[in-house]
Amino acid sequence: MTTTVEQAVSALEQRYPSELASDWDAVGLVCGDPAATVQHVLFAVDPVLSVVDEALAVGADMIVAHHPLFLHGVHSVAPTTPKGRVVHTLISHGIALYCAHTNADHARPGVSDALAEACGLSATTAIDPAGEQVGTGRVGDLLEATTVGELGDRLASVLPATEHGIRIAGDVDSPVRRVAVCGGAGDSLLESLDPAVDVYVTGDLRHHRAQDYLLATGKALIDVPHWAAEWLWLPQAAASLDEDMGAGTLTTSVSTIDTSPWSAHIGRTS
Repeated sequence: MTTTVEQAVSALEQRYPSELASDWDAVGLVCGDPAATVQHVLFAVDPVLSVVDEALAVGADMIVAHHPLFLHGVHSVAPTTPKGRVVHTLISHGIALYCAHTNADHARPGVSDALAEACGLSATTAIDPAGEQVGTGRVGDLLEATTVGELGDRLASVLPATEHGIRIAGDVDSPVRRVAVCGGAGDSLLESLDPAVDVYVTGDLRHHRAQDYLLATGKALIDVPHWAAEWLWLPQAAASLDEDMGAGTLTTSVSTIDTSPWSAHIGRTS
């Protein structure tokens, strides 16, 4: 029994409907013949050349990436640019590329659900709903209260290691019961948080936004690596595709390459 690119895309879009994507986003099939056979799908956060090389090494003929390859219009895909080299390598080796970005963020289960599960949250709702159950971010209660520092330790133990590490703003000894999360960059949701939230877990928190939130609420923030938080979705998405396509129809694997831009962390200076 064989699977085609078109069938794999159809299964993915059942889980992550394209209509859930933000209007500025670019999701869907980027390259690849819909009629081509797929035997091995590699899931990754970023569609960069190192991930394409990994696909070649493991024999994958399709990549499912979270981040889009192109977010803006282009006039050339010549191999003299990084993105152009990706396109040429994919096409020359017959590898399809499908991107699920904000549609995977907003779907349920999706990117923020994987981060919520890592925090120990079981029943959650969307911070910014976009319909029944779906939407941006997740918020819920822990089964057992903890502290900000202990939650940070938990995340450090389940997230893939990065040079960025886990950063905490606020009192590490503050008690935590209600937690809000957003995979990727989530400081746009700071004003939408329920006042009952004890700590917000997200990535790419900017200085002034974080400082203003702390001064206004006194609540803690946990800044997690953008790449690592979104990586948690990959095993979930791979398992879903396995389930939807049926046993033995294709192989899935998850990229182990850290495609975060940060390559070193010197640490505190005092």
